[in-house]
Amino acid sequence: MQHFSDAESLVSANQNHGSLWYCVSVVLVMLFFVSPSNLPAQQSKASEFEVKAAYLYNFGRFVQWSPATAASKGNSFPICVFGQDPFGAVLDTTLSGESIDGKAVVAKRVSKAQDALDCRVLYISSSEDSRLKEILVGLDKAGVLTVSDIPQFSQRGGMIQFVVVANKIRFEVNLTSAQEAGLTLSSDLLKVAVAVRKSPQPGD
Repeated sequence: MQHFSDAESLVSANQNHGSLWYCVSVVLVMLFFVSPSNLPAQQSKASEFEVKAAYLYNFGRFVQWSPATAASKGNSFPICVFGQDPFGAVLDTTLSGESIDGKAVVAKRVSKAQDALDCRVLYISSSEDSRLKEILVGLDKAGVLTVSDIPQFSQRGGMIQFVVVANKIRFEVNLTSAQEAGLTLSSDLLKVAVAVRKSPQPGD
């Protein structure tokens, strides 16, 4: 019951964030108990990226940017995909009409670190594994929350890594990387991470 307890604590702690967060949280609690191997192939694939898209949105709600960094990011709240896009329309649908900190959430696709500097949350596709260090160095101190499912992402300097635990999509956190970028992660977010790591070397 540990998976349920962790997810339920995040739901109860944050129901005041709005109806979408509450609904997404309930869905995530349910999906934590659904094994992809027990779903039809197409439904399993859709569920994976629906869950990850919901995570990307909610990660943005549980991170605090410094006022100076937030001001430099512009009038929208970009959640970006770097490299080959595995989400397709799912990400756009998830983010449509939503806002964080009074800013409209928008989905963007980027292919260069320079183009990602305005992003708040950046999902780095597995297609970028071979140049991960270059990407993370290019984002150094830019105040971008980096997320990926690249193997050992959090140990290589990424901030949040999707992992599969008992056939459930979970995540682990590299707290040092987030702090060095000037980001403050909510304790509620850290409570439901399967691991909180520290690794100062980006991309290694």
